[in-house]
Amino acid sequence: MTENNQYLWLKQWLFYSLKELLSSQRRWQTSLESLSKVQPESPLVIGISGAQGSGKTTLATALQKLWLGQGVQADVISLDDYYLEPALRLQRARLWHPLFAERGVPGTHETSLLLSQLQAFRRHEPQQWRRYDKGRDCVAGYSEKTTARIVILEGWCVGLSALSEQALLEKPNLLETRQDPDARWRRQVNQQLAQEYQQIWLLLDQLIWLDAPDWRAVCRWRAWQEQTLQQQGLGKSPAELKDFMLYFERLTRQSWQQLPASADFILTLGQDHRLLKLIPDE
Repeated sequence: MTENNQYLWLKQWLFYSLKELLSSQRRWQTSLESLSKVQPESPLVIGISGAQGSGKTTLATALQKLWLGQGVQADVISLDDYYLEPALRLQRARLWHPLFAERGVPGTHETSLLLSQLQAFRRHEPQQWRRYDKGRDCVAGYSEKTTARIVILEGWCVGLSALSEQALLEKPNLLETRQDPDARWRRQVNQQLAQEYQQIWLLLDQLIWLDAPDWRAVCRWRAWQEQTLQQQGLGKSPAELKDFMLYFERLTRQSWQQLPASADFILTLGQDHRLLKLIPDE
């Protein structure tokens, strides 16, 4: 299968898959069955981007389950699985800026490992993907070696480009005003985003974006997500979570500027978290 045919196959595969998940009538099964019989041999990487709490993991898992029913195996990995552990983040906090002690933003991930693994995956080399326990803030282990030819990478800043100097400085939030008045943290985050993260994004064959309606909805959804950890005595308190979300605000707002033009598929979400529409829809 030529590179162009692989692109067309994946475009159709994702379109019919997303339509199937949005439909309650299983209208697209026949199309998926036909495509599953001509799956490309080349490994493929799909990105899912979306703000915190938007449903990236839920979507990735649903796609994985749908495809398995068609005999197509896919692995799901998260950018969160490649967090640096606290000791390494503290090293960067001392070197760059104290705010790097908190995980989440570009510069707090083991991007070299993720990049090398995705490159090896592209070369048909079986991988053991890393898993991270966010409740305990440590590496939890590694998956079994994969035989899949599709991997889904999901993450809140997947696909984002570095910001302009003007975009870094305008309308600072409370965290930036109090703890980053000279924009040193923001510039270092931006510098990190411009480096290995971009190399990782270049490996994506297709990008799906979950388009949240606004920042208030993102914070509300993230609070729902935290409740599970709070029930285990591991989550952040409401006040801690409110402060934590400020780390992500600037880049999340930038996603509404950047991703409409760069995402291959857009899933528009309502205030109640329901999927409203798929773009393109035909």
